[in-house]
Amino acid sequence: MPLHLYDTLTQQKRPFETAEPGNARIYVCGPTVYDFSHVGHARCYVVYDVLVRHLRASGMKVTYARNITDIDDKILKRATENGETPGALSQRFTAAYWEDMARLGNLSPDLEPKVTEHLPQIFEIIQTLIDKGSAYASGGDVYFRVRSFAGYGKLSHRKLAELVVDASGRTDAEDTNKKEDPADFALWKGASVTGGADKDWGWTSPWGYGRPGWHIECSAMCKAHLGETVDLHGGGLDLVFPHHENEIAQSEAANGKPLARLWMHNGFVEVDKTKMSKSLGNFFTAREIFQLYEPEAVRYAMLTVHYRSPLGFAPETEGNVTRFPLFEEAERRVEYVYTTRERLASIDEARIVAAGEVAEPLTKYPSAIAAALDDDLNMPVALAETSEMLKAVNELVDFSRRKKGAVARAAVDAATRSLEALGRELGIGEADASAFLMRLRARRTKAKGLTEADVDGKIAARTAARDAKDFAAADRLRDELVGLGVEIMDSPKGTTWRMM
Repeated sequence: MPLHLYDTLTQQKRPFETAEPGNARIYVCGPTVYDFSHVGHARCYVVYDVLVRHLRASGMKVTYARNITDIDDKILKRATENGETPGALSQRFTAAYWEDMARLGNLSPDLEPKVTEHLPQIFEIIQTLIDKGSAYASGGDVYFRVRSFAGYGKLSHRKLAELVVDASGRTDAEDTNKKEDPADFALWKGASVTGGADKDWGWTSPWGYGRPGWHIECSAMCKAHLGETVDLHGGGLDLVFPHHENEIAQSEAANGKPLARLWMHNGFVEVDKTKMSKSLGNFFTAREIFQLYEPEAVRYAMLTVHYRSPLGFAPETEGNVTRFPLFEEAERRVEYVYTTRERLASIDEARIVAAGEVAEPLTKYPSAIAAALDDDLNMPVALAETSEMLKAVNELVDFSRRKKGAVARAAVDAATRSLEALGRELGIGEADASAFLMRLRARRTKAKGLTEADVDGKIAARTAARDAKDFAAADRLRDELVGLGVEIMDSPKGTTWRMM
């Protein structure tokens, strides 16, 4: 089955069909860089990263554009509060955003346009809209005539009368005396050029000094890099209205063509069943979570719920320690992936023979995970298939370690291909396994107030007791280690350990 995705516009799950066969042009709304990325950003960009990975794994060429909004009143407000220039603040948080995305394992987009680099394209679209009668200049501002666009509301599936004026909160309260209709939205907002204060941050335009509106920015960047109609336009569910609704209105009024062939939106992140929000005090940056758990565990957690459904998590506080069970469990799952990779690599070549059986979960996994993602990126089903595959890999390793255990080369190769498919499709398990596991062990050991040297010393003492056949002392040391949360793993090559 070809890839099917739920289209917000038609409210149906339908085939993803590109204008040019085998070539997908995707535009996803990127962050407004005035603060660190939060868990909602992590979810959004992991979802679209999996989409891009899956399309490429299926053999399709993808041009993936994800913009940087570096002109916005939120940037101006935060810069003024911090006593720095808006440009310096946006550059600082852009760099932080790139770092966070890389730590999550997200591929870099092919194109990452910035608003500051596209003022001429913004001016061109605004002038086109004015010339067509879809926009008008008023008192140094320019507004889009919402009622001139007959399809307004088609993405959010609401009538104009039901839509909230200025629902984005992205601009200061607008002067209603300048607007023909309260529903009209700003394409350009004038600013004073006197005084030289940060509040006067702006650019010279045909309509005077000022700044572009939020919505027109994406219309300009999308058209400049991907054309008048893209194959897929995506973002978070919170962007359906007003941002994407307004993008559709101004782009289609200017170009006379659909802005996107398919509209895709991921669901909200909820904390204690309430939408994550700074105003409610239940807001967490990705970096805050990274201090407690591996970034790849955060990525895995984003895959555990269907992308269109809410993703909920809740902190639990015990004394001065805050825990997040969702990310704890995800970290254990990712640890299992890397442990499995290490165990597969440890199979003795002498135990590998030419002929033999291959477990079904290993032979079917690459196609099974692809089929799950073809069904509207059903990542929970993909993870269920992954669990079955990892179990089969570990059973293969266990069999190879039995007294007369011999495994087929085809089975080892199938296991290797399956783990590669997991990384290729979901971006899980692609890092150096040893480095990941050692880093995880070191952090967990430190969190328990121990050092790795402490644990190594007790394990060495246990080994010495066993060599001396003092099994009572060896058992006592083992129990002591288990009590500290240490899992001991004995093998013919020696003893290793991990912190639970």
